[in-house]
Parts: sequence; C-alpha cells; structure tokens
Amino acid sequence: MSYNLYLSVLLMAATCCSLIIAYLSWKRRELPIAISYGLGVLTGGFYSFGYAFEVVSTTLDQIRFWLRVEYIGIPFGTILWFILVLQYTGRQRFVRKWTVALLMIVPMITFISHNTNEWHHLFYKSMTLNDSEGFPLVTLEKGPLYKLHVLYSYSFFVVGMGMLIQMFFKATPRMRKQIAFMIIGSWGPYGFTLVYLSGIIYMPIDISPFGFIFSGIFFLWGIYQFNMLRIAPLALQKVFASMQDAVMVFDLDNTLTSFNQSAKRVVLGIDHTWIGQPAVQLFGQYPVLLEIIMKGPSVGSKVQLTGPTDAQFYNVHLSFISDHAQKPAGKMLLLSNVTEMVRSEEILRENAKQLSELNTFKDKMFNVVAHDIRDPLAVLINLMEIMEDEMGDCDGDHEEIVREMSQQIQNTFSLVESLLDWFRSQTGGMMFNPVERDLTNVVGSALRFMHVRSENKQIQLLTEIPQDTFVYADKEMLDLIIRNLVSNAIKFTSPGGSITVRAARREGDMLVSVTDTGEGIPSELASTLLQETYPISSMGTAGERGVGLGLTLCKEFVHLNGGDIWFESTPSQGSTFFFSIPLPPTKVSFKLAEAGIGV
Repeated sequence: MSYNLYLSVLLMAATCCSLIIAYLSWKRRELPIAISYGLGVLTGGFYSFGYAFEVVSTTLDQIRFWLRVEYIGIPFGTILWFILVLQYTGRQRFVRKWTVALLMIVPMITFISHNTNEWHHLFYKSMTLNDSEGFPLVTLEKGPLYKLHVLYSYSFFVVGMGMLIQMFFKATPRMRKQIAFMIIGSWGPYGFTLVYLSGIIYMPIDISPFGFIFSGIFFLWGIYQFNMLRIAPLALQKVFASMQDAVMVFDLDNTLTSFNQSAKRVVLGIDHTWIGQPAVQLFGQYPVLLEIIMKGPSVGSKVQLTGPTDAQFYNVHLSFISDHAQKPAGKMLLLSNVTEMVRSEEILRENAKQLSELNTFKDKMFNVVAHDIRDPLAVLINLMEIMEDEMGDCDGDHEEIVREMSQQIQNTFSLVESLLDWFRSQTGGMMFNPVERDLTNVVGSALRFMHVRSENKQIQLLTEIPQDTFVYADKEMLDLIIRNLVSNAIKFTSPGGSITVRAARREGDMLVSVTDTGEGIPSELASTLLQETYPISSMGTAGERGVGLGLTLCKEFVHLNGGDIWFESTPSQGSTFFFSIPLPPTKVSFKLAEAGIGV
C-alpha cells in the first residue's frame, strides 16, 4: 500500500481534531473570542479534509476540485487567528466590523483568484502531475497572487506572535502556561508550511495540513488542562447577563480580565487598557473594593463608593467562577446600585422621627385637654347635686331645666371618662393587674353610680348575683366593662323598663349578663356591632348621645382579661350582653406558683 493512503488517514484525523475544537467553541458561541477561534479552526479543517482526498486523487481535475475545497479555509485562517490574538491579548477595541472587512480584502482576492486561475493564471502559473512518489502529485508553479497571499499571511502571523510573546512576559506564572500552549499550538501549521515552502528539507508533499494535528493536540491540552479559553468560560455568560449591574472578572491572581459597560459608570477611568493589569494597581482609589477582591468570596451591603458625579451605595458580591471540572478559575465582582433605596430609607427614618415627635406632642396635648375638661366638669356635677338637693325649697318651675342640665353634664362627664380610658388603652398607659374581686360588690357599686340616671328615666336596676361570687380580673377594667354595659342598657331602655345583671359559674370562668327591656338592636346594626374599631354612636331613648367608644372598650378589656363578649337581641323586646371572666386561681395553684411550678 502506498504511503499516501496513510497520509490521507492522518489528515482525516487532523480534520476530526479540528471539528472537535470547533464544536467546543460552538458551545461557547455567546462570546466573540469563541466565534473567532472556532471559525479559525474550521478553516484548518477544510484544508486538511481537502488535502486528505488530494493525495489519493488520480487525475488533475480531481486534484483541482480538492484544492478548491482546501481554499475555502486557507485564505481566511490567518486573519481569523489574528482576530483571536487581538481578543486574547486584551485588544478587543480593534475588532470592529470595518477593520475586519479591511483585513478580509486580500483573503477574498486569494479565494476568487484561486477559483478563477484557469482564466488568468496569476495564482498558479502552471499545474502538472508528478508520479515520482508512486502516486500522482501536483507540481505547482506559483504566481504573484500566491506570493501575495503567503506574504500577507506571514506578516500577520509575525505581528500576532509578537503580541502573544509580549503578553507572555507580562503575565503571571499561572497565566504563562496558558499563553505558552497558545504560542506552541499556533506554530503548528505556520512552522510546517514555512519548512515546506523554504525547501530546506526536501518534501514531495505539502506537510502544512499535518501542522493542524500538532496544533490540535496542544490546543486540546490547553483547553482541558489549563482552561486556555479562560476569557470565555461559561461564567462570563453570567457577567453579561446582568448588564444593569456592574460586573468585573478577575483571574485567581487578581488580574482584571473583563468587565461590562455598567462598570464604567461605577469605576472612574476604567477602560480596555486595564485588562491584564493586577487589581492592586487599578483599584487604589477604591480600598474597600480592593480589600474585597483580595480576600475572596464575600458579600458587602450598602458599600459607599465615589462615582463619576457623587457618592453612590452598592451591594457588593464577590464569587468564584468554576471551570468544567468545578475548580476555581477566576472571580466575579458584582456591584448592584442601591443608592435610591438607601436614600429612601433615610427619608423614611426622618419622616418616622418627625411623626413620632408629633405623636408624642399629640398625646401630651390630648392628656392636658382631657384633664382640663374633666376637672371643671367634676365641679359642675357637685354643684348640680347641691342644686338638686335645694330644689325642694324653691318653686318647681325650674326643676325640669335643672334636671336637663344635670343630665347633659353627666353625659359630658361620661364622654370625657370614656375618652381618657380609651386613650390610656391605646397608648399603654393602663396597666393590666388582675386580682381576685367580689363580683357582687363590683356590680352593686356600678348600679349605685348609675342610680341617678336610671331614676330620671324611671328604670329599675336589678341584680341576681349570689353572695361571695368571686372573679379574677383587673379592677379598673372590670368596673369600666360593667359600668359601660349598664350605661348602654339605660340609654336604650324606655322609661318604665328594667335592667337585670346576672352571673352564672361555668367550668373555668364566670358568665356575666346584662339584660334590658329596651328597643333591641336593629339587624343592620347587629352585623357590625363589636366588629368595628370605631363604631358610630346611636341616640338613646331620651336623646342621650355618646362617642361610640363604650362597647369598643368593653371588647378590648374583656379580651385582655382572657374572656369573650357577645350579645343576643330581639327588636322591641330588649337585648342581653354576655361576657366571660376567669375565676380566681385555687389555693393549690397559688402555692404551686409560689414554689415556681406551673399549673
């Protein structure tokens, strides 16, 4: 078997190697450097694939066909490699549409002239077959356009290699390994071609495509062992997916490798010349950021930085970037602007402070005004009582007027008392201090307090509470609950009616009820009673008015004492308000409590 068949197999292996690398680049196609690298390797794949069939062709027409396949990639390979070097060495700013178009002029001339050579013979002056090796080989006499193509390609190869060497000497030890593999791998096709064209060693066949096998081995080794395409790892997909936040990428030596456009709004003076520079030299004016970058993954909240216009606040997050083997390959610094949130919080705090001061002032003013009203009303009540006692010595003409004045003063006094009790309950001024109380005495005291009002409306007040009925409740709250419920019953009971207060012991608590023979509660009002926080007061049967706070206070105070409150009502027949109140703890419970044992 002629050795050209073995050469063809090797060239197909080189093609497969190129396709594998092109596929790896395609997986990272979101990044410009992966695109240029993948296309460059693909051009080499066309070269080796076409030459694999050229060396086994038997006619000149077949060789011409496979040469055309080779020249689909040959003219463009060097320029794509040069674009890759620009991106790899941090010169992305030069890669623009118009610069790429200019660089592609000579490759396009090469491509067109090669495919039209039979018309002008400026690329190949002549093409003849040579059977000296035992199989047909083509002998080419190069024309001026071929020489232009070679000169153009090697000129850019020299410039690009110079950039890589310069980067190698400036890079950190970790980075140098990757650059070295890039340099060695790039020399493969160009070195082999240089040997073939120079004629230093007699080569009957073109060994240039075999350089792609050499390059493929080094590039694959670099990709998997040293993550050679470290500027285009999967982690950079995260970088540019967060364009609203400032993102900067560093390698493990804290060298800046990439950043997005938002970073320019955060870091003063940052541009592409910063890429490849260590963070310690770049972030001197940002000591907080530098400390975060140097110490590793961390999260900082509301970090203040000096921006292009004024101070800004950022949430700073530094995390590791992992490679395909889940090993740290770099760091990603993410800065989220929270300036507006910080300033809004400051405004809210200031407003809250002002509201607190205003609320304190309001509380003081309410207390002062309420007490200033209460004291003269108490004096007026005493004077009215004296006047009523002396009415017997005077004519009865003014008795009705005096009685009405007494009623109005009593109502106003009850209003102020309710307001003060409600205010103390809302501001925490009323302390909860439950004690054991005799319910009979509590109810009796409340009925005596309401005696004048009930007598004026000719309402009979009754109590059906057995002697020695004890409950466990706060003194002031229990007095207010019973007083308000009885007062409401008087208000809505017509003259000649009756009000009865009862109590029945249940398991664990005492059930107290206040029953009247009044008008009852209308159905439209019953659905909201004891539900609304600030109910509207209704007018009583004798025109009495209130502020509607009585039942609200009763509900709150009953719940504070651990009970429930509800009512039953029949229109035109009367209403009954029920509330439960705890029984006193047993003597055994007291002894256990004193010993520190819960029951």
